[in-house]
Amino acid sequence: MTRRPRQKIRFQKPDAPGRPSARPVPSDHPYAEVRPALLPPRLEGLAAPLTKSGVRGFPGIDDAQALLAQTMKKDRVRGEVLDLSAMGGLLASLPGVTLRAVEGSAAALGALRAAGLDSEPAVPGDPLTGRWPERARTVALVLAGDRGNAYAAAQVAWAHACTPPGGTLYLAGDRDKGFDRYVRQAGAAFGAGETVARDGGMRVARLVRRPGPTPPLPAPEGYEAYGVTVVGGPGVFSAARPDKATALLLDTLADLEVENRDLLDLGCGTGLIGAWAARRGARAVLVDGDLASVRSAQATLHASGLSGEVIHSDVDADLGERTFDLILTNPPFHVGRGVVLDVAREFMAAAARRLRPGGTLYLVANEPLPYERDLAALGAVSERRREGGFKILSVTRPA
Repeated sequence: MTRRPRQKIRFQKPDAPGRPSARPVPSDHPYAEVRPALLPPRLEGLAAPLTKSGVRGFPGIDDAQALLAQTMKKDRVRGEVLDLSAMGGLLASLPGVTLRAVEGSAAALGALRAAGLDSEPAVPGDPLTGRWPERARTVALVLAGDRGNAYAAAQVAWAHACTPPGGTLYLAGDRDKGFDRYVRQAGAAFGAGETVARDGGMRVARLVRRPGPTPPLPAPEGYEAYGVTVVGGPGVFSAARPDKATALLLDTLADLEVENRDLLDLGCGTGLIGAWAARRGARAVLVDGDLASVRSAQATLHASGLSGEVIHSDVDADLGERTFDLILTNPPFHVGRGVVLDVAREFMAAAARRLRPGGTLYLVANEPLPYERDLAALGAVSERRREGGFKILSVTRPA
């Protein structure tokens, strides 16, 4: 096989105002621990929300959300506030605000529950009137521009649907991730608004909604691969085509015997790996911490005529006592805009908890990522393949 140049991955450096934040995690920090977030000086006087590994901005606060809170505090926002991207619930610390917290991240939902905040798991497009029949007059949203144009457009449409006529949307985001373009889209729907705060690359706009129709949600993408019909919702990793790492993993495991074996697709995304295994006769369980990915994986199984269980879980937190013969994973190494390896390392710790004696973990990763040492705690590590900037690693738990 040919070997291509190594991929460049930028690990985190000290923070610069308005730039992607460095989030070093103490080596002795337990993944599941919920703790107060580190607040930047501009938020002095606010109570620190709770956070944990896997929440955007951990161990601090997402930069766009910090500017959002600062702006809303300056505007003396009071009363019920619907936060469609609540993360750890920072806006609950604003004086006079009662927060309705919405999140699709299982890690963030765990932090919100630990704080006792009124929270709801949801993705862009979900109706929220069943939970809160009367719409809040103020809505807040941090655009996840790093998840692509379709996801940001879905967020804008969702915010419009959730904001009553005459209500106000505070929209935050990163200039370098399309914020100005998305604000123009939002302005066309809302009818009035302007950017009211800037800090480095971060921006906050304030928009007032006029009566009018809500923009349509972007349609899911999809493709056929490996005998599976994949349904990719907006913002889900590899929604439009198989990513190179997953394709390399499945090509490498073409002869793997999975029939009648209990298999975990850990970090399932669109569900391609788990559906591939279910097609070959595995008893597949698919897990992801992102609710939009869970919805996509469920749709993929349905569209492919396959059975399998899909679970929304912060890594393996909601798997109970289940164990598996095989675990396949393409673990994430980003949370938001930064390279954060504690989530991927928790994937490997989960494999150690979930593999049966004699069971095997197969993992694909970018070449530079230093996973071999973590995997060695489970057993002898084998490199199955190295190609195109990726490596396939396996480790079998001793019988």
